[in-house]
Amino acid sequence: MADTTFGPDGWTPDRMGPQNGKTFLITGGNAGVGFETSRILLGKGANVVMLNRSTERSEAAVAKLKEEFGADAEVAFVRMDLADLSSVRAAAGEVLDTVSQVDALICNAAIAQVPTQKLTVDGHESMLGTNHYGHFLLSGLLFERIAASSGRIVVVASLGYKMGIRTIQFDDMNWDSNYHQNKTYSQSKLAQMMFAYELQDRLAGTTHDVEVRVCHPGSSSTSLISTSGNLITRVMFKLMSMSPLVQSAERGAYPEVMCATEEGLEPRALYGPTGRNEWVGRVGKGTLEAYAYDKAVMERLWELSEEETGFQWKL
Repeated sequence: MADTTFGPDGWTPDRMGPQNGKTFLITGGNAGVGFETSRILLGKGANVVMLNRSTERSEAAVAKLKEEFGADAEVAFVRMDLADLSSVRAAAGEVLDTVSQVDALICNAAIAQVPTQKLTVDGHESMLGTNHYGHFLLSGLLFERIAASSGRIVVVASLGYKMGIRTIQFDDMNWDSNYHQNKTYSQSKLAQMMFAYELQDRLAGTTHDVEVRVCHPGSSSTSLISTSGNLITRVMFKLMSMSPLVQSAERGAYPEVMCATEEGLEPRALYGPTGRNEWVGRVGKGTLEAYAYDKAVMERLWELSEEETGFQWKL
């Protein structure tokens, strides 16, 4: 049964009060759903700092947002490549030097359906390295600043977590023997979710006042597939984007904005569209498969992630 917590229209930004004085960090904030998230938050008076790989696209995005909201709009970017852990460390250092409070870190950036196996500079499969390890490290490096602000960490997952083997392939994390653009992507998104749910468990009983929430954008019209998928995948998604099964990037942004601002959300949940296939429709609490919070797998993944990123969380 669809979630009716937020009424017949589901959650929309109309529920948000003013966000003046609050600062939101968002990875991949210069395009698609991330850009629309930045727009919505700026429209409510928030400060937005985007962490993006492309300087050129970031400058264009900032200019476009200032054109819409005025030259005084509090929007900036820090260059960061999630696929390069040294870049993540440098960006986190810049944030800590320049951003005094973090009300929410929105882990939005991702790559998807990379057609052939690629490795990051740190030797990790590209989607796992970018989507999971990069955000795992960034969240850890910024955690104390987030905690000092009683802030949130929002992990943007994907229904793609259901497309694969539904666990973590610990004996071959880089998928050297069975690489598959969908199944490998699926593992990267499942890993992100497991990170979030395990972090919730580790925060329980501590004095840290940090909320961790998980959401997904549904089937939204973004540049994600067009920038990393192969030709057949791009053509299929282009055709699909013309159907009612794909919604706008703006509507795709609603779940992450909700998770960054709404009070009273459940921790062990997956928020997103609740309409057909949970791809589109009103935003609320969706379906969460139990294997996404398999405790033994989450704990093992956490320990491996600390080892692979060289970062030890202190909770």
